[in-house]
Amino acid sequence: MALSLAISPCPNDTFVFDALVHGRVPGAPPVEVTYADVDVTNTAAERGAFDLVKVSYAALPWLLDDYHLLPCGGALGRGCGPLVLTRGDRTDLSGATVAVPGERTTAYLLFRLWAAGQAPARIEVVPFHEIMPGVAAGRYDAGLVIHEARFTYPRHGLTALVDLGEWWEGDTGLPIPLGAILARRGAVDPVEAAAWIRESVRQAWADPEASREYVLAHAQEMEPDVVDRHIGLYVNEFTADLGEAGFAAVEALLGRAADAGLVPQTSSSRATAWTS
Repeated sequence: MALSLAISPCPNDTFVFDALVHGRVPGAPPVEVTYADVDVTNTAAERGAFDLVKVSYAALPWLLDDYHLLPCGGALGRGCGPLVLTRGDRTDLSGATVAVPGERTTAYLLFRLWAAGQAPARIEVVPFHEIMPGVAAGRYDAGLVIHEARFTYPRHGLTALVDLGEWWEGDTGLPIPLGAILARRGAVDPVEAAAWIRESVRQAWADPEASREYVLAHAQEMEPDVVDRHIGLYVNEFTADLGEAGFAAVEALLGRAADAGLVPQTSSSRATAWTS
């Protein structure tokens, strides 16, 4: 039977999963892929829609009863955090209308932790590709962006009010947990799934050109140099293995958010993951 997989069309995901998707991982089953923004997959995962699924770490408190957190394949690192963008020289967000990519995204959870004490007038959930043009056009006072926007926001005449990754790393000393890979309980063995993904990552690093056509086909009109920078930033040692620092980052994020009343209390992410 085919394995159902949901990932984003972003270059880091297509680069990581290329070998698995295209049947080059020995012993892995055929894969049926759905491409969707993470806000969509967060919601779909609550319905148990996929065997393997990329979600926001911020969504884990609603998902860990039904899914294993895998220790590989996701997006977690340093220097790769979300940005809050504005036009001009705004210094805070009091009274602002802020566009965000999803209510249960890690970016928005980090934003809420950082913005404690500020009072934006309105939060609007906006498709990711509409955020920067919307801020530039004045429809929103600020926008919360991720991924390739780190490299392209100056083209829109925007200014970074804060790099939430720098804020998080400076405050905690830990990397930024962005996107997780989950395996649905009872549908796929997490040990096997982790082995397939790690082999897919190994092949991606061993022969980057093998995935090039596939990555560019799904890169949403990104220039090749932006694609390369995107992959270089978001596919890193934590993609192969979260390790102690990675799990500590996840637990710190969810623990702080629960203490602030932003997410439900949950058992340790480590206790629900296959970690060897």
